[in-house]
Amino acid sequence: MIWLAGILAGLYLGCLFGLFLYGINSYVLILLHRRHRRAALAADAAIQAGGGERPETMLPVVTVQLPVFNERYVVERLLRAAASLDYPRDRLEIQLLDDSADDTREIASRLVQQYQAAGVQVVHLHRTVRTGYKAGALKEGLAACRGEFVAIFDADFVPNPEFLRRTLPYFGDPIVAMVQTRWGHLNRDYSLLTTGQAFGIDGHFGVEQGSRAWAGLYLNFNGTAGIWRKTAIQDAGGWQADTLTEDLDLSYRAQLKGWRLVFLPDVVCPAELPVQIQGFKSQQQRWAKGSIQTARKLVPAILRAPGSWFKKYQAVIHLTHYAAHPLMLLVAIASPLLLYLDWFFASWRSLFASTAFFCLATLGPSALYCYSQRVLYPDWRRRLPYLPSLMLLGTGIALSNTQAVLEGLFQRAGDFIRTPKFAIQSRQDSWRTKQYRSQFSWTAVGELLLSAYCAIGVYLFLERGRFLIGPFLILYTLGFGYVGILTLLHSLGPRPAAVRQPSPSPGRWPIYLLVPLLGLFASVCPVF
Repeated sequence: MIWLAGILAGLYLGCLFGLFLYGINSYVLILLHRRHRRAALAADAAIQAGGGERPETMLPVVTVQLPVFNERYVVERLLRAAASLDYPRDRLEIQLLDDSADDTREIASRLVQQYQAAGVQVVHLHRTVRTGYKAGALKEGLAACRGEFVAIFDADFVPNPEFLRRTLPYFGDPIVAMVQTRWGHLNRDYSLLTTGQAFGIDGHFGVEQGSRAWAGLYLNFNGTAGIWRKTAIQDAGGWQADTLTEDLDLSYRAQLKGWRLVFLPDVVCPAELPVQIQGFKSQQQRWAKGSIQTARKLVPAILRAPGSWFKKYQAVIHLTHYAAHPLMLLVAIASPLLLYLDWFFASWRSLFASTAFFCLATLGPSALYCYSQRVLYPDWRRRLPYLPSLMLLGTGIALSNTQAVLEGLFQRAGDFIRTPKFAIQSRQDSWRTKQYRSQFSWTAVGELLLSAYCAIGVYLFLERGRFLIGPFLILYTLGFGYVGILTLLHSLGPRPAAVRQPSPSPGRWPIYLLVPLLGLFASVCPVF
């Protein structure tokens, strides 16, 4: 058994070290943000101040692309926002890129005709075959557009009228390929689920994006709420559908070609957060799988490209950051087993080392999220008590995201599972009787088993006096339990008769559920 304990301990320490690298990088990003923020905001203010000097007749033609698929509840809101953009009508073109297979097509067609009658230049481009999914729709729209610049908004976004006026001045620099704005939240306070998501998004846009942009690191377009120079898209190879994150892929290819991307933290584009847990999980799975696919595709080119080792290291951390979830899952499973084998944790030195890694891996992201609230909101202290909702989500989705990471390692592209939108903006709105509700996912069973398994691990650590690891296993216990129970609750209730949104794991028992089952059995045996 000593050799088995040694292998397990090596795997455990390797995973902890990986989590340490991702966790400590949060502090690096905070330091970069603090170092560059003042100068960057001053430069933005100077560009914004000079942005109105261009005569209206000299403004470039802009195409606004609106990719949608089965968005009956939000397509009208999206079109209304696009048509309300403050820009000369003769220089604004709107493309509704519609891949819908339900009555969204008829709704969109009627709305487009109304806007056309009102003098808005809007076209309805409907595809019956979703070749390339969103990337394919954007590619076909780009071939037909007449704009020098292309702004993109997903169906859940509501751009403010001044969006184009505030982003176009940055293209005065001829090497700027794209300007990304910050995501806002239409329904942040709808539930603990949306509050937790808002915390995570604020961390990304409030700190990470600014740090990377201002320090000269690789930056990414987030797929929406941004505007591209058309020639930059073409020069970088255009939209490609061999990953599920076509936005991340294009961003890195453009920068490898020498283009520069810009991030504007003070230009906010509000969006609707997913209100059903399975919709959130499928969104995270798509991002996790796509980022790993992009890493497989582009990391060799990044390592060969000019630039400092620090810039390349940050790019690898950026593209592979979803790998933290399988590392978390392995640590959660290995901890009680190592205690049961009574070898690794018998040494207080090993216990303290593990605790130090755990602390740095856990507190780093938490510090980044807290710092982002301070940067973004005057009432940031009032928001901090909701941080645990994000921590529970971040740990609880480790199982489903591990599946996505493994698929990203071994698969190319895959099905694009859209995130359902229900036009939810206040607590009085309801989504339960609407179409597009996601089906039950068997990952909930695995999450509940993992919750029970980690709870037994907590008992074992406390019973044997190894108190330092207990708090981290408590977090895993609560996180897996929270996400698993929420998945069950959100799958209950009446359903509309229409076709429902497919789940990424429909109606089958994934083989990875055997992992928590075996771990649970191994931990229960010594207890009883």
